[in-house]
Amino acid sequence: MSKIRYLPIDSHLATAPSRRQLLFSLAVASAAAGCAVDKPYRDQPPVNAARLPRWRGFNLLEKFTLAGDRPYREWDFEFMAAFGFDYVRLPLDYRIWTRPGGGFREKPLRQIDQALAWGRRRGIHVTLCLHRAPGYCINPPAEPLDLWGEGPDSERVRRQFAAQWRMFAARYRGVPGGALSFNLVNEPPAIGEEPYRRVVSQALEAIRSEDPDRLVIADGRGGGRQPTYSLAPLGIAQAGRGYEPFHLTHYRAGWVKGSDGWPLPTWPLKAEDGTPIDKDVLWREQIEPWQRLEKMGVGILIGEWGAYSRTQHAVVLAWMKDCLENWQKAGWGWCLWNLRGDFGPVDSNRADVRYVVSDGMKVDAAMLDLLRQH
Repeated sequence: MSKIRYLPIDSHLATAPSRRQLLFSLAVASAAAGCAVDKPYRDQPPVNAARLPRWRGFNLLEKFTLAGDRPYREWDFEFMAAFGFDYVRLPLDYRIWTRPGGGFREKPLRQIDQALAWGRRRGIHVTLCLHRAPGYCINPPAEPLDLWGEGPDSERVRRQFAAQWRMFAARYRGVPGGALSFNLVNEPPAIGEEPYRRVVSQALEAIRSEDPDRLVIADGRGGGRQPTYSLAPLGIAQAGRGYEPFHLTHYRAGWVKGSDGWPLPTWPLKAEDGTPIDKDVLWREQIEPWQRLEKMGVGILIGEWGAYSRTQHAVVLAWMKDCLENWQKAGWGWCLWNLRGDFGPVDSNRADVRYVVSDGMKVDAAMLDLLRQH
């Protein structure tokens, strides 16, 4: 285990690479000087679904897919705490711990337990999210049954979905609300409100049967973009996304067909018809529809956002700054996809960044500085 030590970042980082090593220092220290196993928890205060804290943090992807399953890293939690971040979202693939014939594997669940404990010892709120749930995943391959459909097969998979959340609710009963929340399913498709409400209600009933006060968050429909007003009476929060404009955030992303032929993004961006897309457009299209939901007593969070590493770094930073300022003005927290990887400030593999290398990690100090300011 390592302990991160650092000197404060200031605005010189973005413009004066010669000062980076002086102002930005990450070093390994002994475990005894770090977050010892018996260090008391530093849980955040209780959370109200009607008004979420303005959390700031990152998605950690260790259990994002079955193929990529691996233990979480304590380094990530130390890094986030050292630089003032207070939120982690764990996108999860249910197949990692679910036995084909029923029941759950304990080893991967204990690794999730460990991530939660690391967060609690540093005052970092942790959200669990079924990125792949029984009956649905936004990414291929498709699930064999349909979580949103009609008929006995869909009813059966909805019971399986609810059973996942009942298991987590029972497992973490007694963990304070300021430490842990549940994000039911990642980025539902563009379905109607009623099919979504049916799924949410069944999962919510299972959770509250074990842990009545647990904070629950529902992603927006249409890939996280559309608020769902009919969920407002259920006493849960909702999460949006920050991936617009898509031609900027997913330029040359290998999993997006045709993106290698898109024009080089700029910010502000011009749409194909010449219409400008800028900070004001993002406010009107990405903030105002969710503010209507907020007025109904629903807390709002941006559960994912970011731009892929093939978009020019200067363009990404300018776009990020406008997004962050909009969310700060709205009073909303955010969770960048991701910490380590092509969207994040660590090991992002950008060709146009001068990284600070420390503890084996390549840190984008300019991006980190921008995130810390907001």
